[in-house]
Amino acid sequence: MRPAHFLGTVLAASVIGGLALSRGEPRPAAAEPSPPAYDINFQEAWIPMRDGVRLAADLYLPKGGRPRDRFPVLLEYLPYRKTEGRGDRYGLYAYFVRRGYAVARVDIRGTGNSEGRLIEYEYSEQEQKDGEDVIAWLAGQRFSTGKVGMFGISWGGFNSIHMAMRNPPALKAIIAVDATDDLYQDDVHFMDGGMHVDSWEMSMDLANAMPGAPDYVIDEAFFRDRFDTPPWMLTYKRQQRDGPFWDRTALKTRYESIKIPTFVIGGWYDGYRDSVPRMLENMKSPVKAIVGPWSHAFPHDAYPKPQMEWRHEAVRWYDHWLKGKDTGIMSEPRFAVFVRRWHPPEPDLKEVPGEWRWEDGWPIARIQTRTLYPQPNHTLAAAAPPARAASRLRYVPTSGIEPGGPVMWWGDVAPDQRPTDAFSLVYDTDPLEEEVEILGLPHAVLNVAAYAPMAHWFARLSDVAPDGTVTLVAGAGFNGAHRESARDPKPLEPGRVVTLDIEMHFTSWVFPKGHRMRLAVGNAQWPMIWPSPYKMHTALYLGGEDPSRLLLPVVPQGVRPAPKFLPPEEDGPPLPGFGTLDAGTTSGYGEISSIERSPQRRATKVVATNVGGSKYPWGTERTTESITHEAQDEHPEATSVTGEYSTTVQLPDRTLRWEARLTFKSDRENFHYTYVRRLLKDGALVREKTWEDTIPRDYQ
Repeated sequence: MRPAHFLGTVLAASVIGGLALSRGEPRPAAAEPSPPAYDINFQEAWIPMRDGVRLAADLYLPKGGRPRDRFPVLLEYLPYRKTEGRGDRYGLYAYFVRRGYAVARVDIRGTGNSEGRLIEYEYSEQEQKDGEDVIAWLAGQRFSTGKVGMFGISWGGFNSIHMAMRNPPALKAIIAVDATDDLYQDDVHFMDGGMHVDSWEMSMDLANAMPGAPDYVIDEAFFRDRFDTPPWMLTYKRQQRDGPFWDRTALKTRYESIKIPTFVIGGWYDGYRDSVPRMLENMKSPVKAIVGPWSHAFPHDAYPKPQMEWRHEAVRWYDHWLKGKDTGIMSEPRFAVFVRRWHPPEPDLKEVPGEWRWEDGWPIARIQTRTLYPQPNHTLAAAAPPARAASRLRYVPTSGIEPGGPVMWWGDVAPDQRPTDAFSLVYDTDPLEEEVEILGLPHAVLNVAAYAPMAHWFARLSDVAPDGTVTLVAGAGFNGAHRESARDPKPLEPGRVVTLDIEMHFTSWVFPKGHRMRLAVGNAQWPMIWPSPYKMHTALYLGGEDPSRLLLPVVPQGVRPAPKFLPPEEDGPPLPGFGTLDAGTTSGYGEISSIERSPQRRATKVVATNVGGSKYPWGTERTTESITHEAQDEHPEATSVTGEYSTTVQLPDRTLRWEARLTFKSDRENFHYTYVRRLLKDGALVREKTWEDTIPRDYQ
C-alpha cells in the first residue's frame, strides 16, 4: 500500500470511528499482543549473496506450533560476531521467538563467520546490497510469511534506518534503538563538527582482524580479506568535513525516502538522541518514538533506571505491521517521553527521578520559548543589556573533561561541571521562584570573536543547586570554521565578530524552585573534541542590536496522560557454555581511570581503560583496552592519542593473541597516524602490519 493510500485509509477509518462513537457504538477493542506460546529451535544457516559470497546467520525459530505455521522474521544485521554473541543475544531474541517471530542474526560480509572481504567502512554500499539479499532470502524461507522487520541498537539501529531508505519489498517495519539520521554530526568519528577519537574505533578494528569462531582459521584468505585490510579509522579521519562521503546514508537530507513504519527509541544519556525529534517531525511514514532515562543500552537492561520492557511494545508494533493485528499501538500518542527531574551530578547514579508522559508528536505546540540574556555581571536575565559589552576568555585547551562523562561523548551521566566552568564564561539566573520544565533543543545564540583563524565554542546549560553542585542538562559544540557551512569551512578573521547559533542536544529537565539556571561558554571540551591548534583569547559580545541569548523550550505546567509500560521481564537462564570471566565489559568503551595534571608544564594526561573476559563452549577470550589522551595548554597543536588493545583467545590446542597500537597526533598543519596490527600464536609472532599516514588538518 502506497503512503498516500495508507494515510487516506487511516483518515477514513478515523472518521468512521468518530461517527460510530457519536451514535453510541463502541469502538472495537484492541487485540492483545501475541502471547508466549512457542519454544525455540536454533539453527545455523548460510545466506548466498548475488556474487556467490555467503553470509553466516543464526536462526532462532518458533518451535511447537502446527507443521505449516509461518512466521514474520525479525533481522538484526551486525559486524559484532554473532557466534560469540549468542550468550548475550539468546535471551533478547527468545522474547520474540516465544511470541511467534523468527529472529535472524547475520554477520556482515567479512566479519564474524561470514565469507568475503571485509567491507570498506561502516554502512557501505556493499553492506546494504547484501542486506537486500538477506531480506529477500529470509522472506523466501519455508518458515517465513514473507514479511520481514529489522531492529537493533547502535549499528543495528543505523542499518535498520539505512535499509528502510532502500525500501526492499519484503521489509515492512523497523525499530531503531540509539541510532541517528546524521552520520557526520552525531556519530563517533566527528561530533558537532569537531574531530573525535573514540576507543570504539580501535576495538572495532581489532575485532575486524579476527577470523570466525570457534575454528579461527589462520590462512592466506584470512590475511588477504581481514588482517591485511586498511583500518576503517584511517578512512574516516580523511573525511573531516560534511559532504558526499557522509551523505551516502544521511536520512536528514531525504526523510521521504522511508516509506515503511518506523519506531525510534533513544535515551537521555545516549549520544544519538537528537534523531528522535527530527524523525518525528520530518518523516511522512508512520512513526512512533520513546525517549527514556538510559545510556547506550536496550531499555529492558539499561543504566540508569527506571527500565521498561520495550520488547512488549515491539511485539505490539510488529503484530500490527507484520501480523495485521490491531493491538491499539497506533491509536496511542506518537511520542512517550521520560521527563527528568533534578538529580545531583553523580556518575554512578542508579536511578533518575522523573515521570513518563505521552505527547502527540513533535514539535509540541504548547512549548513556549523563553529568552534569557547573559549580562556583564555574569547573570542571566529576561532583558538584554542596554549597551554592548565584551567578555574575554583565555583559551585553555586541556579544559572540558567533565561534560564528556566517563566515556567522553555526549552521553552517560556527567560529573560536576564546576571544574570546566572555572575555564568558561559563566552566567547564572537568580534562584527560580517556581519550577521550570524544558523539553527540546535549547539554543545559545552567541556573538563571538576569536583572535586566531580557528576556534571551537561549547555552550552548556546546567542546573546549579543551592549547595553549589552543578548538573549538566544540555550542551553542544560548534566548529567556528563551519559557521556558514560544515561542507565548505572557512577560516575565522581574527577579531571579527560572528554570530553562532549553537543548537544544544535534545534534553528534558525540571529545574526545581530555588535552583539556578547556568549558561557556560568555553572554547575546549577535550578529550571529547580535538583542540583547535592556536593559542588565543576569544570574546563573547553581550547586548547591542542583536544580543547574545539563550533560548529555552519551556513546557507550561499541566497534566498529561502517561504510558503504562511493563517492567523488564527476566530473560531466563543463560545459554550453556557462555559467561563472563572478569569485571569490566567487552563493549569497546574504555572509561576514564586517571587524570594527571602538571601545573609546571601546563600539560594533562587522561587515561581510559577497560578489561573484560568471556567464556565460550570452545575456550576463553580476554580483552584489554587502554587509550591515553595528552595535551598541553601552551602548545594546543601538539595533542596526541595513544591506544593499546589486545584480544587473547585460549583454545584447547593453541593460544591466539591479536594486538593493536595506535598513535594519532597533530601539529598545526597535519594529523599523523601510525597503526600497528599484530597476530601471535603461542607467543610467537605470526603477522605484523603497519599503516602510516599524514593527513592535512581540514579546519579541525
